[in-house]
Amino acid sequence: MHKKLTVFVLAAAALATSACVTVIDAGDGGDYAWTGQGAQPFDAARDACRDRAGKQEGTTAFITCMAEKGWTRTND
Repeated sequence: MHKKLTVFVLAAAALATSACVTVIDAGDGGDYAWTGQGAQPFDAARDACRDRAGKQEGTTAFITCMAEKGWTRTND
């Protein structure tokens, strides 16, 4: 019984960590949806990338920074 419970817990943990998240970021002036799978927390990633890209969210530098943190942007 212990082995079955261990397998179940490991499977549940794997599913929880592989979840895909979508965030609508209305603060960047466009209706962009950011999608991240296994990504860093969105607000922290966005703030760090804003600092790195000089607050210019539409730049390649900002989008690349977000991608490095696990987030991709789609225009929905």
